[in-house]
Amino acid sequence: MPSPDPARLSAVPALREPDDFDAFWTRTLREADSRAQPPRFTPADCGPALLDTYDVTFTGYGGAPVRGWLRTPAGAEERAGRTGRGLACVVEFLGYGRGRGLEHENTLWACDGYAHLLMDTRGQGWSAAVGDTPDPVPAPHGAVPGFLTRGLESPEDHYYRRLFTDAVRCVATARAHPAVDPARIAVTGVSQGGGIALAVSGLVPGLAAVMPDVPFLSDIPRGVAEAEQPPYTEIAAYLSLYPDRTEGAFATLAYLDAAVHASRASAPSLFSVALRDGICPPAACRTAFDRYAGPKQIRTYPFNGHEGGGPHHQRAQRAWLRTILP
Repeated sequence: MPSPDPARLSAVPALREPDDFDAFWTRTLREADSRAQPPRFTPADCGPALLDTYDVTFTGYGGAPVRGWLRTPAGAEERAGRTGRGLACVVEFLGYGRGRGLEHENTLWACDGYAHLLMDTRGQGWSAAVGDTPDPVPAPHGAVPGFLTRGLESPEDHYYRRLFTDAVRCVATARAHPAVDPARIAVTGVSQGGGIALAVSGLVPGLAAVMPDVPFLSDIPRGVAEAEQPPYTEIAAYLSLYPDRTEGAFATLAYLDAAVHASRASAPSLFSVALRDGICPPAACRTAFDRYAGPKQIRTYPFNGHEGGGPHHQRAQRAWLRTILP
Protein backbone atom coordinates (compact mmCIF):
# COMPACT_ATOMS: atom_id res chain seq x y z
CA MET A 1 0.00 0.00 0.00
CA PRO A 2 1.52 3.38 -0.97
CA SER A 3 2.37 5.87 1.74
CA PRO A 4 -0.30 8.54 2.30
CA ASP A 5 0.28 11.97 0.82
CA PRO A 6 1.65 14.20 3.65
CA ALA A 7 -0.44 17.08 2.34
CA ARG A 8 -3.60 15.05 2.90
CA LEU A 9 -2.59 14.21 6.46
CA SER A 10 -1.75 17.78 7.34
CA ALA A 11 -5.20 18.90 6.20
CA VAL A 12 -6.91 16.81 8.87
CA PRO A 13 -6.83 17.62 12.60
CA ALA A 14 -4.71 15.40 14.80
CA LEU A 15 -6.39 13.08 17.29
CA ARG A 16 -7.21 14.98 20.44
CA GLU A 17 -8.86 14.29 23.77
CA PRO A 18 -11.66 16.64 24.90
CA ASP A 19 -11.23 18.15 28.36
CA ASP A 20 -14.71 17.00 29.39
CA PHE A 21 -14.47 13.55 27.79
CA ASP A 22 -14.93 11.63 31.05
CA ALA A 23 -17.67 13.93 32.33
CA PHE A 24 -19.55 13.57 29.03
CA TRP A 25 -19.56 9.78 29.20
CA THR A 26 -20.27 9.65 32.93
CA ARG A 27 -23.36 11.78 32.37
CA THR A 28 -24.43 9.75 29.32
CA LEU A 29 -24.19 6.40 31.09
CA ARG A 30 -25.81 7.66 34.27
CA GLU A 31 -28.81 8.80 32.23
CA ALA A 32 -29.00 5.41 30.51
CA ASP A 33 -28.81 3.56 33.83
CA SER A 34 -31.64 5.67 35.21
CA ARG A 35 -33.95 4.47 32.40
CA ALA A 36 -32.90 0.82 32.37
CA GLN A 37 -35.48 -1.94 32.82
CA PRO A 38 -34.70 -5.58 33.65
CA PRO A 39 -33.58 -7.44 30.51
CA ARG A 40 -35.73 -10.17 29.02
CA PHE A 41 -34.31 -13.56 28.01
CA THR A 42 -36.87 -15.50 25.97
CA PRO A 43 -35.96 -19.08 24.96
CA ALA A 44 -35.73 -19.40 21.16
CA ASP A 45 -37.19 -22.51 19.57
CA CYS A 46 -34.96 -22.61 16.47
CA GLY A 47 -31.50 -22.48 18.01
CA PRO A 48 -29.02 -25.39 17.60
CA ALA A 49 -29.93 -28.48 19.61
CA LEU A 50 -26.69 -28.54 21.62
CA LEU A 51 -27.06 -24.92 22.72
CA ASP A 52 -29.59 -22.95 24.75
CA THR A 53 -30.50 -19.86 22.74
CA TYR A 54 -32.29 -16.81 24.13
CA ASP A 55 -33.87 -13.90 22.30
CA VAL A 56 -32.64 -10.95 24.39
CA THR A 57 -34.19 -7.53 24.80
CA PHE A 58 -32.59 -4.88 26.99
CA THR A 59 -32.82 -1.13 27.50
CA GLY A 60 -30.33 0.91 25.50
CA TYR A 61 -29.76 4.60 24.96
CA GLY A 62 -32.80 6.78 25.56
CA GLY A 63 -34.76 3.87 27.00
CA ALA A 64 -35.05 2.28 23.55
CA PRO A 65 -35.21 -1.54 23.30
CA VAL A 66 -32.14 -3.30 21.88
CA ARG A 67 -32.15 -6.91 20.72
CA GLY A 68 -29.53 -9.64 20.86
CA TRP A 69 -28.94 -13.37 21.00
CA LEU A 70 -27.55 -15.14 24.06
CA ARG A 71 -26.23 -18.64 23.41
CA THR A 72 -24.86 -21.01 26.05
CA PRO A 73 -23.95 -24.70 26.09
CA ALA A 74 -27.15 -26.65 26.80
CA GLY A 75 -27.99 -26.84 30.51
CA ALA A 76 -25.55 -24.08 31.55
CA GLU A 77 -28.10 -22.18 33.64
CA GLU A 78 -29.06 -25.29 35.59
CA ARG A 79 -25.40 -26.18 36.20
CA ALA A 80 -24.62 -22.65 37.36
CA GLY A 81 -27.46 -22.84 39.87
CA ARG A 82 -26.22 -26.18 41.13
CA THR A 83 -22.50 -25.33 41.36
CA GLY A 84 -22.68 -21.61 42.08
CA ARG A 85 -20.25 -20.88 39.22
CA GLY A 86 -21.40 -19.25 36.02
CA LEU A 87 -19.79 -19.32 32.60
CA ALA A 88 -17.28 -16.88 31.24
CA CYS A 89 -19.08 -14.78 28.62
CA VAL A 90 -17.99 -13.31 25.29
CA VAL A 91 -19.97 -10.18 24.41
CA GLU A 92 -19.68 -9.50 20.69
CA PHE A 93 -20.38 -6.35 18.67
CA LEU A 94 -20.96 -6.36 14.94
CA GLY A 95 -19.32 -4.87 11.88
CA TYR A 96 -20.73 -1.95 9.90
CA GLY A 97 -24.12 -2.71 8.41
CA ARG A 98 -24.55 -6.11 10.06
CA GLY A 99 -27.46 -7.16 12.24
CA ARG A 100 -27.67 -9.98 14.76
CA GLY A 101 -28.76 -12.53 12.15
CA LEU A 102 -30.82 -15.66 12.89
CA GLU A 103 -30.92 -18.03 15.84
CA HIS A 104 -28.61 -20.66 14.36
CA GLU A 105 -25.81 -18.32 13.25
CA ASN A 106 -22.63 -17.26 15.12
CA THR A 107 -22.21 -20.29 17.37
CA LEU A 108 -18.39 -20.40 17.66
CA TRP A 109 -18.00 -19.02 21.19
CA ALA A 110 -20.88 -21.01 22.66
CA CYS A 111 -19.49 -24.18 21.05
CA ASP A 112 -16.21 -23.39 22.82
CA GLY A 113 -18.02 -23.50 26.16
CA TYR A 114 -18.62 -19.80 26.76
CA ALA A 115 -21.83 -17.88 27.10
CA HIS A 116 -22.04 -15.65 24.02
CA LEU A 117 -24.14 -12.49 23.89
CA LEU A 118 -24.29 -10.98 20.40
CA MET A 119 -25.69 -7.42 20.34
CA ASP A 120 -27.87 -6.23 17.49
CA THR A 121 -26.82 -2.84 16.09
CA ARG A 122 -29.47 -0.13 16.13
CA GLY A 123 -30.50 1.01 12.68
CA GLN A 124 -28.26 -1.48 10.88
CA GLY A 125 -28.85 -4.97 9.53
CA TRP A 126 -28.74 -4.26 5.80
CA SER A 127 -25.42 -6.01 5.05
CA ALA A 128 -24.86 -9.79 5.31
CA ALA A 129 -27.09 -10.37 8.37
CA VAL A 130 -30.55 -9.18 9.36
CA GLY A 131 -31.19 -6.78 12.23
CA ASP A 132 -34.17 -6.24 14.55
CA THR A 133 -33.30 -2.99 16.40
CA PRO A 134 -34.43 0.33 14.89
CA ASP A 135 -32.77 3.62 15.70
CA PRO A 136 -35.69 5.88 16.65
CA VAL A 137 -33.63 9.02 15.98
CA PRO A 138 -33.96 9.94 12.28
CA ALA A 139 -30.94 10.90 10.21
CA PRO A 140 -30.59 14.70 10.16
CA HIS A 141 -30.94 16.72 7.00
CA GLY A 142 -27.68 16.79 5.06
CA ALA A 143 -26.22 13.59 6.55
CA VAL A 144 -24.33 11.38 4.11
CA PRO A 145 -25.95 7.92 3.81
CA GLY A 146 -24.50 5.76 6.54
CA PHE A 147 -23.90 6.51 10.23
CA LEU A 148 -20.73 8.53 10.68
CA THR A 149 -22.31 11.89 9.87
CA ARG A 150 -25.54 11.37 11.83
CA GLY A 151 -25.45 14.10 14.46
CA LEU A 152 -21.95 15.24 13.48
CA GLU A 153 -22.64 18.77 14.70
CA SER A 154 -22.68 17.73 18.37
CA PRO A 155 -21.45 14.77 20.44
CA GLU A 156 -24.76 14.88 22.29
CA ASP A 157 -26.59 14.02 19.06
CA HIS A 158 -24.17 11.67 17.34
CA TYR A 159 -25.24 8.16 16.37
CA TYR A 160 -22.26 6.52 18.04
CA ARG A 161 -23.12 8.06 21.39
CA ARG A 162 -26.28 5.99 21.23
CA LEU A 163 -24.54 2.87 19.97
CA PHE A 164 -21.72 2.94 22.54
CA THR A 165 -24.30 3.39 25.29
CA ASP A 166 -26.21 0.37 23.97
CA ALA A 167 -22.97 -1.61 24.14
CA VAL A 168 -22.30 -0.67 27.76
CA ARG A 169 -25.84 -1.69 28.66
CA CYS A 170 -25.28 -4.97 26.77
CA VAL A 171 -22.42 -5.88 29.10
CA ALA A 172 -24.67 -5.13 32.08
CA THR A 173 -27.26 -7.44 30.48
CA ALA A 174 -24.75 -10.28 30.17
CA ARG A 175 -23.81 -9.86 33.83
CA ALA A 176 -27.48 -10.11 34.81
CA HIS A 177 -28.02 -13.61 33.38
CA PRO A 178 -27.86 -16.43 35.96
CA ALA A 179 -25.68 -18.64 33.70
CA VAL A 180 -22.95 -15.96 33.48
CA ASP A 181 -20.11 -15.18 35.86
CA PRO A 182 -20.19 -11.34 35.93
CA ALA A 183 -16.47 -11.17 36.75
CA ARG A 184 -15.48 -13.09 33.60
CA ILE A 185 -16.67 -10.96 30.69
CA ALA A 186 -14.72 -10.56 27.43
CA VAL A 187 -15.71 -8.11 24.69
CA THR A 188 -14.86 -8.52 21.02
CA GLY A 189 -15.77 -7.47 17.51
CA VAL A 190 -14.44 -7.00 13.99
CA SER A 191 -14.14 -3.55 12.34
CA GLN A 192 -17.02 -1.46 13.75
CA GLY A 193 -17.44 -4.18 16.37
CA GLY A 194 -13.78 -3.82 17.30
CA GLY A 195 -14.18 -0.07 17.74
CA ILE A 196 -17.24 -0.62 19.92
CA ALA A 197 -15.31 -3.18 22.00
CA LEU A 198 -12.56 -0.60 22.56
CA ALA A 199 -15.10 2.02 23.61
CA VAL A 200 -16.57 -0.45 26.09
CA SER A 201 -13.08 -1.32 27.35
CA GLY A 202 -12.70 2.25 28.55
CA LEU A 203 -16.26 2.74 29.77
CA VAL A 204 -16.93 -0.51 31.69
CA PRO A 205 -14.81 -1.42 34.71
CA GLY A 206 -13.93 -4.97 35.61
CA LEU A 207 -13.74 -6.58 32.17
CA ALA A 208 -11.64 -9.72 31.94
CA ALA A 209 -10.50 -9.47 28.29
CA VAL A 210 -10.79 -7.31 25.17
CA MET A 211 -10.33 -8.58 21.58
CA PRO A 212 -10.58 -5.79 18.96
CA ASP A 213 -10.08 -7.07 15.42
CA VAL A 214 -9.05 -4.46 12.76
CA PRO A 215 -10.89 -1.83 14.87
CA PHE A 216 -12.84 0.86 13.05
CA LEU A 217 -13.36 4.27 14.71
CA SER A 218 -9.72 4.25 15.88
CA ASP A 219 -7.84 7.52 15.29
CA ILE A 220 -10.70 8.76 13.15
CA PRO A 221 -8.80 11.74 11.68
CA ARG A 222 -6.12 9.44 10.29
CA GLY A 223 -8.77 7.01 9.12
CA VAL A 224 -10.50 9.76 7.15
CA ALA A 225 -7.19 10.87 5.63
CA GLU A 226 -6.01 7.42 4.58
CA ALA A 227 -9.03 5.17 3.98
CA GLU A 228 -9.59 4.22 0.36
CA GLN A 229 -13.06 2.72 0.87
CA PRO A 230 -16.17 3.49 2.99
CA PRO A 231 -17.23 4.09 5.71
CA TYR A 232 -14.60 6.75 6.58
CA THR A 233 -15.26 8.27 3.15
CA GLU A 234 -18.69 9.34 4.44
CA ILE A 235 -16.96 12.02 6.51
CA ALA A 236 -14.85 13.16 3.59
CA ALA A 237 -17.97 13.42 1.41
CA TYR A 238 -19.76 15.44 4.08
CA LEU A 239 -16.86 17.84 4.57
CA SER A 240 -16.47 18.31 0.84
CA LEU A 241 -19.95 19.88 0.96
CA TYR A 242 -19.47 21.66 4.30
CA PRO A 243 -15.76 22.50 4.54
CA ASP A 244 -16.47 25.22 7.10
CA ARG A 245 -17.63 22.48 9.53
CA THR A 246 -14.34 20.54 9.55
CA GLU A 247 -13.10 21.68 12.95
CA GLY A 248 -16.47 21.11 14.62
CA ALA A 249 -16.88 17.69 13.01
CA PHE A 250 -13.58 16.38 14.33
CA ALA A 251 -14.28 17.94 17.72
CA THR A 252 -17.47 15.86 17.89
CA LEU A 253 -15.74 12.69 16.72
CA ALA A 254 -13.07 13.01 19.42
CA TYR A 255 -15.70 11.98 22.01
CA LEU A 256 -16.31 8.79 20.03
CA ASP A 257 -12.80 7.83 19.00
CA ALA A 258 -11.92 4.29 20.08
CA ALA A 259 -8.27 5.31 20.50
CA VAL A 260 -9.27 7.84 23.17
CA HIS A 261 -11.44 5.28 24.94
CA ALA A 262 -8.59 2.74 24.77
CA SER A 263 -6.42 5.00 26.91
CA ARG A 264 -8.81 4.27 29.81
CA ALA A 265 -8.83 0.48 29.46
CA SER A 266 -7.28 -1.92 31.94
CA ALA A 267 -8.20 -5.47 30.86
CA PRO A 268 -5.75 -7.71 28.95
CA SER A 269 -6.20 -7.35 25.19
CA LEU A 270 -5.42 -9.06 21.90
CA PHE A 271 -5.57 -6.78 18.83
CA SER A 272 -5.26 -7.53 15.14
CA VAL A 273 -4.20 -5.31 12.25
CA ALA A 274 -4.02 -6.06 8.51
CA LEU A 275 -1.46 -4.13 6.48
CA ARG A 276 -3.44 -4.16 3.21
CA ASP A 277 -6.64 -2.92 4.81
CA GLY A 278 -8.15 -0.10 2.75
CA ILE A 279 -11.18 0.30 5.06
CA CYS A 280 -9.53 0.57 8.49
CA PRO A 281 -6.01 1.87 7.75
CA PRO A 282 -3.38 -0.05 9.71
CA ALA A 283 -1.75 3.11 11.09
CA ALA A 284 -5.09 4.18 12.58
CA CYS A 285 -5.61 0.76 14.18
CA ARG A 286 -2.08 0.93 15.52
CA THR A 287 -2.86 4.24 17.24
CA ALA A 288 -5.53 2.49 19.30
CA PHE A 289 -3.10 -0.28 20.21
CA ASP A 290 -0.38 2.20 21.19
CA ARG A 291 -2.80 4.15 23.40
CA TYR A 292 -4.37 1.08 25.00
CA ALA A 293 -3.63 1.36 28.72
CA GLY A 294 -3.97 -2.27 29.79
CA PRO A 295 -1.81 -5.32 29.03
CA LYS A 296 -1.78 -5.80 25.27
CA GLN A 297 -0.71 -8.02 22.40
CA ILE A 298 -1.17 -7.53 18.66
CA ARG A 299 -1.21 -9.91 15.70
CA THR A 300 -0.20 -8.38 12.37
CA TYR A 301 -1.32 -9.85 9.03
CA PRO A 302 0.96 -8.34 6.34
CA PHE A 303 -0.89 -9.64 3.28
CA ASN A 304 -4.50 -9.39 4.43
CA GLY A 305 -7.10 -6.74 3.79
CA HIS A 306 -10.13 -5.86 5.86
CA GLU A 307 -10.89 -9.50 6.57
CA GLY A 308 -7.90 -9.27 8.92
CA GLY A 309 -6.65 -12.68 9.93
CA GLY A 310 -10.08 -14.25 9.38
CA PRO A 311 -10.28 -17.83 10.72
CA HIS A 312 -6.54 -17.77 11.49
CA HIS A 313 -7.08 -14.90 13.91
CA GLN A 314 -10.15 -16.61 15.38
CA ARG A 315 -7.90 -19.56 16.17
CA ALA A 316 -5.41 -17.20 17.85
CA GLN A 317 -8.22 -15.54 19.83
CA ARG A 318 -9.55 -18.88 21.05
CA ALA A 319 -6.12 -20.02 22.23
CA TRP A 320 -5.39 -16.66 23.91
CA LEU A 321 -8.77 -16.45 25.63
CA ARG A 322 -8.29 -19.89 27.18
CA THR A 323 -5.24 -18.50 28.99
CA ILE A 324 -7.20 -15.48 30.25
CA LEU A 325 -10.51 -17.19 31.08
CA PRO A 326 -9.67 -20.81 31.94
